This record gives sequence, C-alpha cells and structure tokens, in this order.
Amino acid sequence: MYSKRFEPIGDKCHEIIEYVMASPDIPSQDDLIFKIRLSIEEVIENIVQYAYENGSGFLEVSTKQEDGVLYINFTDAGTPFNPLDKPDPDISLSAEDRPIGGLGIFISKQMMDKIEYEYKDGCNVLTMSKRVIPA
Repeated sequence: MYSKRFEPIGDKCHEIIEYVMASPDIPSQDDLIFKIRLSIEEVIENIVQYAYENGSGFLEVSTKQEDGVLYINFTDAGTPFNPLDKPDPDISLSAEDRPIGGLGIFISKQMMDKIEYEYKDGCNVLTMSKRVIPA
C-alpha cells in the first residue's frame, strides 16, 4: 500500500495531489489518469478547504491496486461530513440557476466506478475505486 499522512494540510493541495498521482498503483492509460486526477483534485480541494479551520488538521491518503481495481482512500479527522448525502446538482439548469456547491463530488461520482463514505473512529473515510484492468 502506498500511503502518507499530511499535517497540517493548509496550502498543500498541489503537494497531496502530486503525491497520489505518483503512486505506482495509478495506471498509465491517459483516459484513466484524467478521470482519476480530476476526481482526487475535487476531493482533496474540498477536504483542505472545509474539513478544518485554518487547514490545521491531517489528511492521510493511500492507494492500492487489487484484482484490477484501484482504491484511493482519504482519511481526515475534520468536521464529520458525508458528501454522498448531498443530492446531485441539476445539471440541466444553467450555471446561474444552480446553487453553489456539490458539482465536485458529482463529477467524481461520474469519473470513478464507486465512492463510499464512512465515519469511523472519529474520522471521515472516503474511498474511491476504479477498475483499471479489464475484467
């Protein structure tokens, strides 16, 4: 497993994203790299921006590939928040008519095969998975 804990996380979005993308578990296919990078950028930006006041907490990220599936895990002890509880935005509305927020997790749900959330041991745990090797 490829794993690292970042603390504090304020102003470290780019560093965290680059760390995850450097994982040997990330596939080399351009179309998958685009989907994975976009998804992790959305998740990491939200955690860094909203989980803690002043970016003072930690974010642990890990990747593993098992049976042709990539798993990316994000763990933080910030404010409990399940982004999957938020309804998907109505993308048929114009940007001006849509409420602000929620588009990032919606995009991640479209790009990845599965996203799961749990609040465990005082931490938010978000796991994304993507099939990277054809079944």
